[in-house]
Amino acid sequence: MLYLVPTPIGNLKDITLRALEVLNAVDVILAEDTRTSSKLLAHHNIQKPLSPYHQHNEHKILQHLVDQLLAGKKMAVITDAGTPAISDPAFLLVRECIKNGIKVECLPGATAFVPALVNSGIPSNRFCFEGFIPLKKGRQTLLKELAEEERTMIFYESPLRLRRTLEDFIQYFGAGRSCCVSRELSKLFEENARGSLQEVLAHFSQKEVKGEIVIVVAGKEK
Repeated sequence: MLYLVPTPIGNLKDITLRALEVLNAVDVILAEDTRTSSKLLAHHNIQKPLSPYHQHNEHKILQHLVDQLLAGKKMAVITDAGTPAISDPAFLLVRECIKNGIKVECLPGATAFVPALVNSGIPSNRFCFEGFIPLKKGRQTLLKELAEEERTMIFYESPLRLRRTLEDFIQYFGAGRSCCVSRELSKLFEENARGSLQEVLAHFSQKEVKGEIVIVVAGKEK
């Protein structure tokens, strides 16, 4: 049995009772960063073995994990924040589990792009999630395609690359396109900067940017 367990994106209270129940019941917890996850587990008094599972080792240990699951072990996958497989590892393991007839269960819970979308004030009836866009190869091609996208678009970005990405969006989408940049969601210093791409870029050009970033951009008007 494999469980995908969402973890808080900021506030440690944003975890479900069922998630805590599952984490207490499994044999081992696969964690993106064991140092980060150990703080969460200690906060909720959960004492279970932690095993590293991240983008640098997921291919290497994949078959070993499948073999353990087939042998009867119960495992949970957690990431540093949010739902596994959403711009984080887990997809490969889920796919192999399905191929091998291993039951997979994903618990509902925290993920950053939903609150960012809902509080942006930008239409949420139709949207596409793009996650982190390529740094170099394929970046221009993707942005040219997205310039014609009519649905609301959602992106993840690092604080170090936020200004460059907003500049690229202005180049391909136009300076007047509506957007909202959310950072530090659910934390003490949560911020949601709304306005045109040009206005939001000017806002973040005047300050040091920290925290996890979600960018919501309006689609092209028909």
